[in-house]
Amino acid sequence: MTSVLDTSVSDPAAGIGTLTDPAASALRDLLPVIAASASDRDRDRTLPRAEVDALSEAGLLAVTVPVEYGGRGLGIGSAVELTAALATVDPSLAQIPQSHFVFLDALRRGGSSELAAEVFGRVLGGERLANAQTERGGATVLDDATVLVDHSDGLRLTGRKYYCTGSVLADWLAVRAGGPTGRVLVYVQATTPGVTIDDDWDAVGQRTTASGTVAFDEVVVDPHRIVDFDALFARPSTYGARAQILHAAIDVGIAVGASTVGAEFAHHARPWFEADVERGVDDPLLISAAGELELTVRGARALLDVAVAAIESAEAAGEPADLVAEASLATAAAKVAGGRAARRAGEVLFDLGGTRAAAAPSNLSRYWRDARTHSLHDPERWKLTHLGRWALTRTPPPIHGNI
Repeated sequence: MTSVLDTSVSDPAAGIGTLTDPAASALRDLLPVIAASASDRDRDRTLPRAEVDALSEAGLLAVTVPVEYGGRGLGIGSAVELTAALATVDPSLAQIPQSHFVFLDALRRGGSSELAAEVFGRVLGGERLANAQTERGGATVLDDATVLVDHSDGLRLTGRKYYCTGSVLADWLAVRAGGPTGRVLVYVQATTPGVTIDDDWDAVGQRTTASGTVAFDEVVVDPHRIVDFDALFARPSTYGARAQILHAAIDVGIAVGASTVGAEFAHHARPWFEADVERGVDDPLLISAAGELELTVRGARALLDVAVAAIESAEAAGEPADLVAEASLATAAAKVAGGRAARRAGEVLFDLGGTRAAAAPSNLSRYWRDARTHSLHDPERWKLTHLGRWALTRTPPPIHGNI
């Protein structure tokens, strides 16, 4: 199997394999342009409007639109490859397509033909989705105060969502809410009266993910724009694994990008005098550190490939419970390994590059900041818990969309 990610910062498009032309060609052209401005955008917290528009215009955010709706119907491997490649050069930008692809998948699985035709058609025309799921007031991230109420004059959506990745640059919002008969996803156009999107995300890392706070004030909802959210978890499926593997792809992309930058800086680092060598890259202790990091990053990349294959196998077989469980476990392993690799690479690159790597203008801290911030998404300790239960008692992972 060809790795979904075999790239470097010097040639970020090397190894693009599962994305077929013209998508692969478009990505090759865009990656160097995105890379050139990524550090400045992070430093100044400038949202990647032009870059996201370029991805849309190139059709890269429409690659998973089903064939029956006029799309190319490419699988999860293509979405993972795109996401990981973007993350090698700009992890913030790479997170924006994550929820876009997830809620296209939710639409494919549970949307009416009318809603699917509408949204898929808009995406083929360059429009984008963003999530509006998490709230701050509940006991857990699954508690929603946002409600969809059936009034005498129609459905109205009211509530407030936080951490809505991509919302500031989105055309559509997929809103999780309590409905008259259970939890629902409401597909709302971002310009609908009553929708307010604040560009207020401010974190140490992932600074330009366009993750605004979104408020809904008695927003009118068309009944055909509702998907039964609970039905997505009524039976085993790869819906959760697909969502999670895109997060794993971001972490692996960060790891590859950081380790590559570290290696490049090592060529300009002075050797420690006790090494008795002329170049920093010949310092045996630095070589050892680089080898340990290479091992970590290769392991994460390999587990990402394994998870993609497990998801594809489960889907090809019709999503039987045993193969879905294996896809979820493989994805959990990839997510934990990716997060560890990203954080480690973001730290070790300073050892490889030496003191000059810490110079503020280089902004190399963004790799660790992005890794630390993004890897908080869906805690790794619970991935390990489900892996451990499987290892000891063959307990299948739960069906809740987060593994």
